[in-house]
Amino acid sequence: MANERRYTSRRAGITKALADKLATIDGRGLYKQAVAETSPRLRFWDEIESFPAVHLNAGSETRQYQTGGYKDRFLNVTVRCYVNEDDSVAALDELLEDVETVLEENSRLKYNDRNGLEQFTHQITIISIDTDEGVLDPLGVGEILIEVRY
Repeated sequence: MANERRYTSRRAGITKALADKLATIDGRGLYKQAVAETSPRLRFWDEIESFPAVHLNAGSETRQYQTGGYKDRFLNVTVRCYVNEDDSVAALDELLEDVETVLEENSRLKYNDRNGLEQFTHQITIISIDTDEGVLDPLGVGEILIEVRY
């Protein structure tokens, strides 16, 4: 198409693809937890109906300009994990390990841009992992901050 944009927002495509991959955490094989709910958008505690839950929030995005007009894009994404179990600290640790496994195995993630074209991320890097350390027991919340380079 003559009017088609060369650069489109890929935030929604990336977070949807990540949420779809995280939904495969089923408690079998390498996984210790079985995710009941995933969402490519952040939800509040009172909106969560099933635990464990994993929700994503696309944050800031930066560009790094290379030669020849090429740009690297970097998208910060918060992966928020929720559990509701008697030992919330242990359950949350297991869920965070499961999420990390999915992220490491899918660093080159396939997603679709706003034009419906298939794209791939270059790299997914875990920046930090943080938890509530049992303060909300039996509820538990943890966050993994990742940077998606595409």
